[in-house]
This record gives sequence, structure tokens and C-alpha cells, in this order.
Amino acid sequence: MSQAAATHGAPFGRWERAVAVRYLRARRKDAGVALMSVICFLAIMLAVFAQITVMSVMNGFRADLLDRMLGFNGHAYVLGDGLYGEEPAHIVERLLKVPQVTRATPMVEGQAMVMGPAQISGAMVRGISPSDLRKTDIIAKNIRRGSLDGFGQGEYGGDLILIGDRMAASLGVGPGDPITLISPSGASTAFGQSVSQKDYVIGGVFSVGMSEFDQLFIYMPLEQAQLFFGREGRVDKIEIMVKNPDKATSLRPALKAAAGPLVSVADWTQQNRSFFEALAVERVMVRLIMMVVVIMAALNIISCVVMMVKNKGRDIGILRTMGASQGAVLRIFMMAGVILGLAGSAVGLVLGVVFCANIEAIQQIVESVTGTQVFNADVYFLSHLPAKIEWHEVAIATGWSFAMSILATLWPAWRASRLDPVEALRYE
Repeated sequence: MSQAAATHGAPFGRWERAVAVRYLRARRKDAGVALMSVICFLAIMLAVFAQITVMSVMNGFRADLLDRMLGFNGHAYVLGDGLYGEEPAHIVERLLKVPQVTRATPMVEGQAMVMGPAQISGAMVRGISPSDLRKTDIIAKNIRRGSLDGFGQGEYGGDLILIGDRMAASLGVGPGDPITLISPSGASTAFGQSVSQKDYVIGGVFSVGMSEFDQLFIYMPLEQAQLFFGREGRVDKIEIMVKNPDKATSLRPALKAAAGPLVSVADWTQQNRSFFEALAVERVMVRLIMMVVVIMAALNIISCVVMMVKNKGRDIGILRTMGASQGAVLRIFMMAGVILGLAGSAVGLVLGVVFCANIEAIQQIVESVTGTQVFNADVYFLSHLPAKIEWHEVAIATGWSFAMSILATLWPAWRASRLDPVEALRYE
């Protein structure tokens, strides 16, 4: 390398990059530096991998939970005392004319006790018309046992009902088996509210993938529910589905105008505000914690570059005497640290994306090998470990790691550039 090349080479030029890469190569006398380089690489790789994986699982959990909750409970609701007689049908007609509205479903909803051969359990009973139930994909397309055949047929809709698979398992029943429902909200009499008790036959068992819903809910024909709860000719609410759930709040004025002055309109953000706000706060805190983990991993670069500078003191002195500027020395050691950070970030990114893309298969393998359930639906609401790769999160994780790698190299690289060549070569 000539002095002219050292003096006149462009910043971050070929010779600077070559020297930086050479300093990272393992040699017998530089075994300590090589080991530190490997440790730095692994630390940054694992930190980026962990951040991408954790944030993807958080995003997947929120998205899956949101899809199932909104698919099961609806995007907006019409509530009030004006839902009786022919008025619900008229309101439904007007609601379906509102842009973005895809479905409006009148329903009755009430609490009941359910008795089976194995035990007694609490339940939430939903009365819905057979045609509307078949349009509710999250139920109609997730019948695990039995079918919808016969649902809604017979006097007052018949006696066939649908229950969740977890409720069926806890009660010890299946399709074709009878169960008894008891409700304290029967018809009103001169002596007060009567208790309704009736035997029903299970027509089908559904599973929506959320333990709370699969354990709690029962579907029965709308007319039968009105009879059972003593609400003949009246419904409790009209459930509204829209094309984009995020626009439900902005559609409320139009929905209210279509529903009329005698009722009120609420959307899913009001019904589940505290829950999703808690998820949002948790997501921000987890992101901050994972960023701190990346910072801790990047700090290893400081130790690595400091050790490299100490081992390469003679080389620094020679470079300076050959005409290399302080800026060139700074860039050489900065690039050495940045190469470690960039390589670790790139490998961590690839591993994180591949892991998240195959997370369900990995979960199944781990469960089959260990013989344990690593994702308990009773605890986490969902029956599998979800992951949703959001590329802006991947970009944040990778960019943050790269930025921390650059910052971590600045101080030791600056110290190397300030090294006096005479002092560096005095004892050589």
C-alpha cells in the first residue's frame, strides 16, 4: 500500500474496507479478538431475532384476537327499547343501505345455567335466525361435530342448538345428546319473574379457536330464544358487520341515522376499549424492552473494538507514519464494528422471519417432542401461537440494531484515531 493511496484514498474506500475486514479475520495471536467478534455477532443476531419474533407474536396475537372477537361479536350494535314488533326488520333494511354495512343481525342474548351428564355450567345463550347463522362464517364454517341441518326447523324454531366444543367436553355431551337449560329471566307473571327450564338437543359443536367463546356460548333459533327468555316479539340488539372494522367508529353517525331516534348505536371500540388499550400499551412496552436488549447486545462491540485497537496499536502507528489520516483510522475501526453489527442484524432478520413464518409447525414439533402443551388455550384465549410479520416492525428492529452498532463503534474508533504513532511504535 503506497503512501499516496493512504493519503488520497476516498473515505470508506477500498483500502479502508480491506483493512477493516482483515482486522476481523481470526489469527492465532488475535484469538481473543476473534472470540470477541464471534460473541458480538451472536449477541446482535440473537437480539434482532428475539425482537422480530416477539413483536411478530405480539402483532399476531392482537390481529388473531381482534379477528375472532370481531367475527364473533360484530363491529357495531343497535341497542335500546325500540327493538320490538316489526321495527327490527325495518331497521335492518335501513342499515343494509348504509355504505360499508355487510350484515345486520337481530338477536336475543341471555344468561342461563346448562346441565349435562357430567356437570352444571354457566352459559350465554344467543338467539339468531337460521339464515343469519349460516351467514356467520365464524360459526357456520367451524362446526367440528354435527351440522346445521335441522337448526331452526319445527315449532318456534325447534329444539336443536349449537354449543362450543369446550363446553361440550366439560358437560360430557355431543351431537344428538340432550341438555337442560335453566334461566331466571322467563316470562313475567303476577308473582314476578318465572324460571324457564327446558331440554334441548345438541345439533352441532363449533370451535372458533378462542377458549372463552368455545366454553361459554350456545346458539339457538331466534324464536326459541324469545320464547325461552320471555321476550316474544322483541330482540335485545342488532349486530352490524362492516367491510372495514377500523371504520366502524366513523360510521356511527350514519348507522344512528338509519337506526332511528328510539335506539342507540355503539361500536366495538367502545365495547372492548380497555382490553385493546391494554394490548396497545403492552405492545409499546415490549418494543421498548426489546430495543434495550439490542442496545445491550451492541455494547459488546465496544469491548471488541477496544480489544482490537489495543492489539493493533503497532499497525495503527505504521498506518499513521505511512500517511493515513486520523479520519482514515477512525473509519477503519468504525467499519470493523459496523460489519459485525450489520452481519448480525442480517442473519437475525433472516432467522426471525423464517421462524415466524413457520411458527405453528415449530410449535407442533416442540409439543410432539416434549409431550407438553406449550400454548395453553385456557390461559392465552387462542388455541395456537400466532405470528404476524409486519415489515415496518422488521425494519425498525433491523434499523435500530444497525444504528446502535454504529454508535457503539464511535468511541473506540475515535480513541484509535487519536493514538500517537510515536507512542504506538516506541516499544516495537
